[in-house]
Amino acid sequence: MDQPLTPLIQAEELIGLNPSSYILVDTSFGKANYEEKHLKGAVYVDLNTQLSDIKSDAADGGRHPLPTPQQFSERLGDLGITPDSHVIVYDNKNGGMSAARFWWMMKAIGHKKIQVINGGLNAAIAAGFQTSNESVNPTPASPYPIEGWKLPLSNIAEVEALSQKESHIVVDVRETDRYLGKVEPIDLIAGHIPGAINIPFSENLETDGQFKSPDELKEKYQKAFGDTSSENIIVHCGSGVTACHTLLALAHAGMEIPKLYVGSWSEWSRNGKTIA
Repeated sequence: MDQPLTPLIQAEELIGLNPSSYILVDTSFGKANYEEKHLKGAVYVDLNTQLSDIKSDAADGGRHPLPTPQQFSERLGDLGITPDSHVIVYDNKNGGMSAARFWWMMKAIGHKKIQVINGGLNAAIAAGFQTSNESVNPTPASPYPIEGWKLPLSNIAEVEALSQKESHIVVDVRETDRYLGKVEPIDLIAGHIPGAINIPFSENLETDGQFKSPDELKEKYQKAFGDTSSENIIVHCGSGVTACHTLLALAHAGMEIPKLYVGSWSEWSRNGKTIA
């Protein structure tokens, strides 16, 4: 029986794999970045059109709502991804943009063989992985069989009901200045959800963009969470993308994956909710 894959793969380990044994996915934000330079053989996946179902009003689900399982099923089929595929994903933000979101979505449909390159594009290049500016067109497969999202999700009503209860923890992973309401470069209102604590996702990384060790991350989050069980922890960010970076860090640390509030601050701040 094969050993379960770790959530992260080192760039050096990737180089040692047969390219025909995995599907490499670039999720860097903006296709222009992919077209300028990407890891050789990588297909492109777009956050806005393939990993989200963006609506005209961000008050309904935030800036990057999840696609329906049926939509995601078809998009994975278009990419040639099947339940047996070993999928390796990266972005140009050390997993902090879309790679972790894609990882979470794959885990949430029950996919077994999904990994994120530790350190992303830069780490792979530094390790000697070849780059290219030629687009890769995947060979389509049948729609991926999806029964639904299997990882825990939260919503605005639940967050409002639980954010200030001692039995629950809501984690805001945005930069501290955004959490404190000092700046807000994206959404309409500055501040944070009342009762939420701030653990910026950037703190999951070393200065070189690599994730901190599992032991260090486990110690950090166990201290923050105390005895609170994962089902009573809700993680959010601005629009449900970088929150997945923290969920990836927790998985890397061998901890249970808490609930993801996809709508996040972009939804909360547009619904007349109390602001702290």
